[in-house]
Amino acid sequence: MDPIVAGVVIVLLGLVLCFAGIGSLHAAVLASGFGLGWLLADLFQSSSGTALLIGALSAVVAWFVVTFIFKFAAFFVGILTGAVIGAKIYGTISGDSGNWLLAVVLVVAVAATSGFLADRYRARALLWLTTIGGAGIVMAGLGRVDEDLFGFLRHPEAAWEQVVSVLVWVTLAVLGWLTQRRLFARRLRIPENRRD
Repeated sequence: MDPIVAGVVIVLLGLVLCFAGIGSLHAAVLASGFGLGWLLADLFQSSSGTALLIGALSAVVAWFVVTFIFKFAAFFVGILTGAVIGAKIYGTISGDSGNWLLAVVLVVAVAATSGFLADRYRARALLWLTTIGGAGIVMAGLGRVDEDLFGFLRHPEAAWEQVVSVLVWVTLAVLGWLTQRRLFARRLRIPENRRD
């Protein structure tokens, strides 16, 4: 599969999660599951086609698991988006080290913490988790769209690349947070006087 097409698909899924994640738990589960599978496959240098296939299978598995255990949906969405965030953090700080142990520990730790927060604080935590996870997926997709211009967003190596990558990640997440907060104020139970 063409890396540009794969990158555009990833960017679109990341935008859905970042800017509309709290609007539909189904969309959040599918986008998070896809993003997790794709980011992990991408971290370990899989081809675009393989990464998309792993992402699609991860989305389906995540959706079935969350649907089957819907009572704990917020917890599982938190775990999925937390795993996406953990994978992106690993990709940002590790460069090309390929340290599987660090990747597993970081992804599991962030996923477990995010699952706990989502279960405890529900929509408020999911708002933050979907925006941060979606922004990470957007960045990874942009790195695929144009490797020369945005490649450092996918795998930053130099210190300046890591700093710029984190700044872009935070900026996208804040924009997603502001957008979701405005679009889904009623679902988040934000009083009229605090919506702006």
